[in-house]
Amino acid sequence: MKGLDIAAAVLILIGAFNWGLVGLFDVNLIDLVVENPIIDRFVYAIIGVAAIYKVVYLNAIRARWKV
Repeated sequence: MKGLDIAAAVLILIGAFNWGLVGLFDVNLIDLVVENPIIDRFVYAIIGVAAIYKVVYLNAIRARWKV
């Protein structure tokens, strides 16, 4: 489960970095890398699921990592 925690954290960081770029420079990194609107939506959905996972399982994640 720790691997899933790390993967979710990385996806959330990628999403946050992307939104920061969009807000500051009007550059969408995911659009530049993927270039396919269907896959773009899939990537955004995966990032959203990762965020939901982190919120729902926050206490379990804290217990696993002893934080």
